[in-house]
Amino acid sequence: MGQITIAAFRPRPGKEADLLQVIADRLPLLRRLGLATDRAEVLMRSADGVIIQVSEWAGADAIRVAHETPEVLALWDRFEACSEYARLDTLAEVHEDFATFTAL
Repeated sequence: MGQITIAAFRPRPGKEADLLQVIADRLPLLRRLGLATDRAEVLMRSADGVIIQVSEWAGADAIRVAHETPEVLALWDRFEACSEYARLDTLAEVHEDFATFTAL
């Protein structure tokens, strides 16, 4: 059974375009490696500029395999070069009854 993940990335100054490119590369790579499903992603932005991606891993084992796959580790290095990971509880929207974000 798949595992839904909500990933939040705060772009480093001047790096939003780079971040959007890394995000665009993420699912095709994971799908090619059999680590993500074909479920459509949801991509959105918080009021303070955090970019959020909702996607589905192929399963819990896929997450473990990703942590051991050089291509995925290289992708994660690209994420770190242009963004910081953000916790959902730091976003104002998640403290509302219906968290609402801008669609990308």
